[in-house]
Amino acid sequence: MSKKANKAIIGGFVVGAIVLFIIGIVVFGSGVLFKHADKYVLFFNGSIKGLSVGAPVIFRGVKVGSVKNISLVYDEQAKEVVIPVIIEVELSGIKGAPKKAIVGHPRYEKLIQEGLRARLEIQSFITGQLMLSFDFYPDKPARLRGIMKEYLELPTLPISPDIFEIMDEVPVKDIADNLAKTVAGLNKIIDSGELQESLYELKSSLRETTEAARSLRLFLEYTEQHPEAFLKGKQIPKGE
Repeated sequence: MSKKANKAIIGGFVVGAIVLFIIGIVVFGSGVLFKHADKYVLFFNGSIKGLSVGAPVIFRGVKVGSVKNISLVYDEQAKEVVIPVIIEVELSGIKGAPKKAIVGHPRYEKLIQEGLRARLEIQSFITGQLMLSFDFYPDKPARLRGIMKEYLELPTLPISPDIFEIMDEVPVKDIADNLAKTVAGLNKIIDSGELQESLYELKSSLRETTEAARSLRLFLEYTEQHPEAFLKGKQIPKGE
């Protein structure tokens, strides 16, 4: 009887642990296992230096996905090497998105007609990293290559050489050197004891200021209560 009871208790603990584990995944993982994400391909025919796997995909400043793969492909029709970038967009992050697991946004072709385009933008001037940004550019033609049938394709805008010119003009080395000098200077001050000495002097000055303010307050209170003493030039008795 005791053994059966022990088995029941152990089984209950095991089941409870499994349930708690699943709840933890759902709650603390924000339901990642149950999110539905769609993959699209975008093609670039120029340098995408600075774009890497994991880079954010944003729509008007809001992150909606990330870059999953970057490779090289030869476009037989255009007779050139192009760069396909595979992105993943989470539909669960878009309000009003369909709940069922479908491939692609149900209106993605309509969105392309309305001007949905992707372009490269600077993510960080310091590191030179790029990201993909979506918005509507109805005046820009949509060029689709159609050479990777396993993914839905979204059009891109031509790469602007200004991006790389701006990044080249950023004095990254100078910024890094100045930062290193600043850190070294702070370490020198801390190690030399100058900081502690300055803090001690500041503490002493604050104490003296407090004492002076207290004396002035006592003087004003006494002269208010004994104006005749002030007029006669008497000293304030100690302790009052």
